[in-house]
Amino acid sequence: MTNQLYAVVGNPISHSKSPRIHSLFASQTGEPVEYTAIQAPVDDFSGAARHFFEQGGKGLNVTVPFKEQAWTLADHRTPRAEKAGAANTLYLDKVQDLVADNTDGVGIVRDLQVNHGVSLKGLRILVLGAGGAVRGVLGPILAEQPAALTIANRTVAKAEALVRLFANDADAALLTACGFDGPDQSFDLVINGTSASLQGDLPPASAKVIGPDTVVYDMMYSLQTTTFNQWALDNGARRVYDGLGMLVEQAAESFFVWRGMRPDTAPVIEELRTD
Repeated sequence: MTNQLYAVVGNPISHSKSPRIHSLFASQTGEPVEYTAIQAPVDDFSGAARHFFEQGGKGLNVTVPFKEQAWTLADHRTPRAEKAGAANTLYLDKVQDLVADNTDGVGIVRDLQVNHGVSLKGLRILVLGAGGAVRGVLGPILAEQPAALTIANRTVAKAEALVRLFANDADAALLTACGFDGPDQSFDLVINGTSASLQGDLPPASAKVIGPDTVVYDMMYSLQTTTFNQWALDNGARRVYDGLGMLVEQAAESFFVWRGMRPDTAPVIEELRTD
């Protein structure tokens, strides 16, 4: 059977683990998938994406800085992409229309609940940051029915805008916004959705948000403990996790969207940890 072509597109892209992840998925499932990386010009994502599909490509993953452009380019958007305001997965439907999806929220929820045994139902959750990464995961997190979710951000207005956007998704959860200096009590789960760890920096959150039972999740990932997770451990967090599992789980959801088959993620996560 001839391999079918998929790719991840971003700029820069050489660091991406997606080709490795999807090659492991293809080997595991026997699906005829060939997966490559494309560095699109910063000013011509749409040209690169259209060229890929015109050449017979079946599906694209999209990473920074193109997720919002992918959302705009699509003819149709899934409900989760619509709410996220960004897309990390593109494919052509039966009539060759371009469909945008977002699997990031599924990725973080599956990593927390399936891989780490952290049920989100009834938890008091603090999310740091109000950018695209956070917007992309709020819907699926709220669907798990936490007791309360607080969004803290340097610019409070951005956090307040997310509260308004997701008010109907909150169900019985208390959904609130504040500045980084706002929360002064501990939470059950603290999620760092800022990119500070990439620069070795910390969001200016109070150590009071960390208690002896607090689980901490940094959406960034590293072979070493991330700066944020080390800070959390130093302040008494019970458990810390980084975002490598989220990366693999969102990739598995994209694979499922494209191929109708869900890979076993655990061995892939383990292999990436030891690469």
